[in-house]
Amino acid sequence: MKTDEMMVDISQDWALACDVQEAFMQAPSTASDSLDYGARCRQFRALGGDCYNFIPLKNDRLAVVVGDASGKGLAAALMIANVQSSLRTAALFTGDDLAALLKVVNHQAHASSSEDRYATLFYGVFDGSTRSLRYVNAGHNPPLVIRRDGSMHWLETGGAPVGLFADSEYGEGIVKLETGDLLIAFTDGLIEATNQHGEEWGVQGLLKTAAFGAQCSQDAGDLVNLVFNTMDDFSKGHQTDDATLAVVRVGSRVL
Repeated sequence: MKTDEMMVDISQDWALACDVQEAFMQAPSTASDSLDYGARCRQFRALGGDCYNFIPLKNDRLAVVVGDASGKGLAAALMIANVQSSLRTAALFTGDDLAALLKVVNHQAHASSSEDRYATLFYGVFDGSTRSLRYVNAGHNPPLVIRRDGSMHWLETGGAPVGLFADSEYGEGIVKLETGDLLIAFTDGLIEATNQHGEEWGVQGLLKTAAFGAQCSQDAGDLVNLVFNTMDDFSKGHQTDDATLAVVRVGSRVL
């Protein structure tokens, strides 16, 4: 095959891979009286290792997923795609046991990747009938719950990143959510954006912006846009890693 033809094939394969990765994250902003959610993933390269998912489940529940594979580019994209696929499959037979689900995902990730590959992962399930969020945090930046009164609660319970150790065990946390409460889940690329002086936007930049958006009662999609725009204003659009943000706001009506 000629070099030009090979390059065309590679470009087509790359474009197809980008389409597949984007399809994994088809979750437009959604609003109702019971739940409002939205997200954005902006990869550093055409392919990246960040992901998010909102997965409707039986019995009026919604799964929220945010993940971040080690490294960048194609290798990270393959790792996070493997994790997403394992997560969806494991959810079919582990039922409501989130700790068991993450243990299965971890085992699969460890068995199918090299020893230097792993992914941090947050998996939460919001139950509209009980207004509760059960979750497992597998080594991920702790998501944040911002209460209507301005108080904050970090979601830290879980275990090690998936794929890092073969026999990791996981714990499950639970938090009660009330009308107007916000769940903010993100990857480190969001808070590690730097300005021209090398200063990071940081968790404080995210907290300040999210709290302002919460006070203004912005919907989830608008809040996602506000966070990214504020981060870009700080860093002048300088991005060094994949950046992802998922927002869930609890509405007034029980599902």
